[in-house]
Amino acid sequence: MTKFTDLGLKPDLLSAITKAGYDTPTPIQQKAIPLVLEGRDLIGLAQTGTGKTAAFGLPLIDRLMGAGAKPTPKSVRALILAPTRELVNQIAANLTAYTKDTPIRVVTVVGGQSLNNQVKKLERGTHILVATPGRLIDLCDRRAVFLDTVTYLVLDEADQMLDMGFIHALRKIAAKLAKPRQTLLFSATMPAQMEELSRAYLTDPARVQVSPPGKAADKITQALHYVPQGDKTELLKDYLNKDPDGLSLVFARTKHGAEKLKKNLEASGFKATSIHGNKSQNQRDRAIRDFKAGEARILVATDVAARGIDIPGVSHVYNYDLPEVAENYVHRIGRTARAGAEGEAIAFCSATEIGYLRQIEKVMKLTIPVVGGERPIEQKPEKRGGRGGGGGGNRGGGQRRSQPKPANQSHGKPKRNNRRRRKPAA
Repeated sequence: MTKFTDLGLKPDLLSAITKAGYDTPTPIQQKAIPLVLEGRDLIGLAQTGTGKTAAFGLPLIDRLMGAGAKPTPKSVRALILAPTRELVNQIAANLTAYTKDTPIRVVTVVGGQSLNNQVKKLERGTHILVATPGRLIDLCDRRAVFLDTVTYLVLDEADQMLDMGFIHALRKIAAKLAKPRQTLLFSATMPAQMEELSRAYLTDPARVQVSPPGKAADKITQALHYVPQGDKTELLKDYLNKDPDGLSLVFARTKHGAEKLKKNLEASGFKATSIHGNKSQNQRDRAIRDFKAGEARILVATDVAARGIDIPGVSHVYNYDLPEVAENYVHRIGRTARAGAEGEAIAFCSATEIGYLRQIEKVMKLTIPVVGGERPIEQKPEKRGGRGGGGGGNRGGGQRRSQPKPANQSHGKPKRNNRRRRKPAA
């Protein structure tokens, strides 16, 4: 059996790994770490929960330790980009554990937190910066950080960054980085647009794939329940009552829907909390902290939580609403059965979600077993307004304002309107 000691990592780093409780590398770690240590660009494909952070983090730290030089003020040696605040914080927490006995410094920058505090953290420079693209560009524009010394770039969950519209931000950031550099791209799925991304930013990359894209972890038991949309809440309560001691993650499609469901569960006596785009960073951190500690047994979330939450004790994932993007289903259910544990994923499907279900089963190349209800006649989903909450549509979060009607005009001179025009609402 392969051990971390067989992969060529430095003794100081191996000591930190041992103290962090690591012993046997996962398949993605076994294949990726030696290639990264060689300096190869790499595309790493593995289902969520298989240890991708260590697969790029450990060899990256090893190479930085070998370089020796301290970072200069406002400089960065290695940049890791991730699509959500939660994933940035998870990556940084793991890297901090790996670097405990090393001189390597790790800094995070995400939206929703004090810019001034982040500027101060960056003043003396850092070995590894873990960031969301939008906040990083803000800091670059303020000249709080310079990226021309970045010789290592990691794009983690790159497919979700593309889904969330970060491609223009990635181009802007990449133009600021040093050349040559080592670039690593990690993801659970490989859509066509990501193939284009890899050709643009990677040089002769090695490709490591330990499971087919779209495949869920083997220890997740999946089930499907057909149910009218209006009956979903009561059905969810029935399921939750069957396992009151478990940790359950419930996915809703919109921010408004997630918050409404959380309040309904609380009113029924369940210990629930929620996380979505309308929550401040402190509120999101508190919700995850309460869920990890078991103070809340249920976390209701939009797709903002599909990646970046690594809580080994999650026993059940409920897809209260099926995701509009089929690949997001894989990431959602990957929040259970972490680190070799077992878990259950139960999907609720209404008449308007049959099309989403069909796409999910196509991506996963399987038919989800039906455990309740009868398959309804398919209906087209209603077009949503501006209350989307993390599924990829309408990222601004507000309803699209209708265009003001043009003034009445004749074929000749426009009529004069003496009434004072009312300003549109903000």
